[in-house]
Amino acid sequence: MNSPSPTPAPDPVRARRKQIAKYTLLANRVGYLFYALAIATFVIGFAVSFNAAVSAIVIGSLVIGSLLLAPAIVLGYAVKAAEREDRERGL
Repeated sequence: MNSPSPTPAPDPVRARRKQIAKYTLLANRVGYLFYALAIATFVIGFAVSFNAAVSAIVIGSLVIGSLLLAPAIVLGYAVKAAEREDRERGL
């Protein structure tokens, strides 16, 4: 009788990459959401009344969006490059 072949243990590096990819995707979405908020607030402020509160929301949204997007984009490319290299090496 054939014994079932043992399943290979999950690779901890790939598991960590998958987790990082999940967080970078979330950070990308939230970062772009803050950019959209900044644009929408700017347009509304321009049309209605551009005051200090509108300025603060626009600047704050741009800063938060940038802080989220900068590392998320870099890490996202790094994860994709590492996965592509593993596929090319046959791992």
